Amino acid sequence: MTAWLNIVGVGADGLSGLPAGSQALIETADLIVGGDRHLAMVTNGSARKIAWEFPLDGLVQEITAARTSRVVVLATGDPMAFGIGSTLARHFDPDDMTILPAPGAFSLAAARMAWPLHGCTCLTLHGRPLELLNHHLHPGRRLLILSHDGTTPGNIAGLLREAGFGPSHMTVLENMGGDDEARHDEAADDWAAPNMQDLNTVAIQCIAGPDARIFPQVPGLPDDAFVHDGQMTKRIVRAATVAALAPLPGQTLWDLGAGCASVAIEWLRAAQDIQGQGATAIAVEREAARCALAAQNAARLGTPFLDIVHDDTAQAIPALADPDAVFIGGGLSGDGELVSTVWERLRPGGRVVANVVTLEGERALLDAHTKYGGELTRIAVSHADPVGGLTGWRPSMPVTQWSVAK
Repeated sequence: MTAWLNIVGVGADGLSGLPAGSQALIETADLIVGGDRHLAMVTNGSARKIAWEFPLDGLVQEITAARTSRVVVLATGDPMAFGIGSTLARHFDPDDMTILPAPGAFSLAAARMAWPLHGCTCLTLHGRPLELLNHHLHPGRRLLILSHDGTTPGNIAGLLREAGFGPSHMTVLENMGGDDEARHDEAADDWAAPNMQDLNTVAIQCIAGPDARIFPQVPGLPDDAFVHDGQMTKRIVRAATVAALAPLPGQTLWDLGAGCASVAIEWLRAAQDIQGQGATAIAVEREAARCALAAQNAARLGTPFLDIVHDDTAQAIPALADPDAVFIGGGLSGDGELVSTVWERLRPGGRVVANVVTLEGERALLDAHTKYGGELTRIAVSHADPVGGLTGWRPSMPVTQWSVAK
């Protein structure tokens, strides 16, 4: 079948900067979809025009209904770089589409900065939480960021200062490729520019200040990276727990009895894609105060898409999507009912990890191990502490861990 859905990327120079073939598609289209800025450029008076509306479900239905017509969707720059092309590709067959990109903001920004594009981390904050940046702040990293609007650069500067990365060099590139293209350079510490043009891209050379907290992307963050009330899976045990849960992109974790959600957050940091998506973690916690701590930790550590459910574990489970990994950090009882429920809902190939410190909990893990197999591990950790004027080992309560794959 001939492609009927044409997605045309438009640069800041407008429709006049498009190749003749792309202009012909627009001039002969029956339906044209785009933003108000794009539609204002169109001279085809016979075409029906539809502006973007969110959510996009209704718009997708209208495009689908027009499949016997000539449809053109106008996008900014490269439609497949966090653009509408990526969204439509989830709804339509590739054979139905012709995608004609213009130079995208990332390519243009890399050229303006003379930065190799493959050495940059490319992000978008268009319709996404600013806190996503917290996961990507590392000394020497180069970030290219699509802004949501003209307020985004100032908000980024504030986040960098708060995270201790105030010395980072920021470049804001406005209306790249247009007659009114402009550039603004300043350290985040010194950023005092007014709001930028809405069409802007931010380039950041990350530089850590003396007060910056620099966190690795592998599991095992320091305990004080999290705000908590003392009830949390501690660093060494947490690293072993997340490793056993085997984080993978596109999968779903249940963190049952999540507390401050340290396990769920570390799992997401390891499993999520560059935009903090592509993996799902659901933290179930019955204490409202701990849910608030979990939300605060998720924002500070760059996982704002963490799904926090304030409920008792048994009541919450029926409404949750089936998991690929489950961590049982609290509420394990001796009757095995929770383990049976989790096992029934676990997808094939999924993993369950449970940690306990009590004899009653160990009895439940032994029963689960007998029924489902897997591995039992005892994790005993001691830390060197002062003993009078000397130093000795102070042991923590040993943790018994059960891990199993379905």
